[in-house]
Amino acid sequence: MQPLVVSLVLDPVSQERFDALRRAHFPRDRLQVGAHVSLFHALPGEDEPQVDAALRAAARRQPFDVAVTAVRSLGRGVAFALHADELSALHCGLQQAFQDRLTPQDRQRLSAHVTVQNKVTPDAARRLLAQLAASFTPYVVRAEGLALWRYAGGPWEPRATYPFTGADGAAGAAGAAGSAS
Repeated sequence: MQPLVVSLVLDPVSQERFDALRRAHFPRDRLQVGAHVSLFHALPGEDEPQVDAALRAAARRQPFDVAVTAVRSLGRGVAFALHADELSALHCGLQQAFQDRLTPQDRQRLSAHVTVQNKVTPDAARRLLAQLAASFTPYVVRAEGLALWRYAGGPWEPRATYPFTGADGAAGAAGAAGSAS
């Protein structure tokens, strides 16, 4: 069964900003998904019910701010580095919940980022890094929930979104066919 991907849902204005940068700078023939903040890259697809339950529980929190701290090189691409203590704590809690299901990549400490360019020559990446860094000023985006996807060999199939609902979790998780970013 195809693996599951978990990402952070950002506020719509920030999401569109990152999507526009990704559309402008990601190689068109390799652009399979929109801009995203991956939290887990490959959870076992057969464990979707357990993953769903853990994400529902994790969404019982208030939305929170995430700092966009820098433009960073990926060698053959460029990303925006993100930081929030709450995001790190959320990731650690989910790592514990998924502990027996994690790949080596997903066991690592979170290095949150949004990739806007990848799989280009190092020279092209250096040019974009210089261009974006020249006008970069740190700013804040809003984390509004979690999204669950099924990796489909390139594109991702949206499975569910889990809006951050506050401590009581009253709103629960919403289905996401077409609504996940």
